[in-house]
Amino acid sequence: MEYTQESLRELAERIYDLDAEVYSCLGSSLGRVFNRDRERCVTEMVRLMMQRDSGHQLRSELALISNMARTIPDKESRSMIMREYTSILHEIIALPTSFGGGDVLDQNMASLNTLNLEKRFSGNDHLVICISRTYGCAGNEIGFTLADRLRINYYDAEIFSAVLKRLEAEKDEVVDKAGYPGKTIDKADQEAAFSKPQKLTLKAWAAGFNRYHGLSKRDAVFFNQSDLICDMAKKEDFIVMGRCADVILTNNQIPHISIFITAPFEQRLRRTMEVHPDLNEKQAKHLLKQLDRQHQNYYRFFTGRKWGNAANYDLCLNSAAYGIDGSVDFILRMLDREGKMNSPE
Repeated sequence: MEYTQESLRELAERIYDLDAEVYSCLGSSLGRVFNRDRERCVTEMVRLMMQRDSGHQLRSELALISNMARTIPDKESRSMIMREYTSILHEIIALPTSFGGGDVLDQNMASLNTLNLEKRFSGNDHLVICISRTYGCAGNEIGFTLADRLRINYYDAEIFSAVLKRLEAEKDEVVDKAGYPGKTIDKADQEAAFSKPQKLTLKAWAAGFNRYHGLSKRDAVFFNQSDLICDMAKKEDFIVMGRCADVILTNNQIPHISIFITAPFEQRLRRTMEVHPDLNEKQAKHLLKQLDRQHQNYYRFFTGRKWGNAANYDLCLNSAAYGIDGSVDFILRMLDREGKMNSPE
């Protein structure tokens, strides 16, 4: 299908109307994803659809809408809205700017046997899947698609935002060390992202000490984030991306499934250069190595474990071997074996 400005605008309007319908059914506009005027929101969505490096933003917004839609108490209304959501999602995935098709490099490895994961869930436990991933391996796309197939909520940057709101912290003052960049990055952005933190003045340190109860900003965010993830795990099924969630839940003896997704460096490099066309090969390699080092350090600092060590996860997956859909199918087969699959409505 050939996409035009008109067809993209029509799709954006459907998304806006879906968001409005969800909160109409819930009887509240609190937390609505698109809370500005229609024209501005639709125009912004069309822009995101036309930019490959911004596609993740639209998927995150769709995830928020679906998360809220699944809480609609009326089953008939919920089913109708989820059908429209599924239809919209399929169109978004089909856009030329989408990673929806995935990349399968080794077709011979795509035929999988059902796994036998040791049973650990009681009848009252929620299905919580913690996904860690390297940048450029399509881990976000796999997690998002898996959540949609399971009809459960998907959380990534939303958790960080919720913690900042809880702490009443300004977003530009606290860097999301557990997240990945989602926009085009130039040299100045890279230097800002990976430069060493500046030393605080005594006055600034005292203000932060009082504000975060004696903790550094990074520690305050992490511990509040930990509390939030544990609270969520006691209330709902969901997929969480990164955030050291696997170790947080392990330390709190909360059942979960931990997955690490990666791909060969060359594959990740190619994908990174597609997402960030402003970077040349040398800059993209530098960015990947910096991001890997940053996440290794973050994970080790807060968990004492080695990030990406196969012994720390239930499943390690090479997304380049199976593609996005193949990776999702692989995980679903594992869950089906364990009896943790959600039954369709």
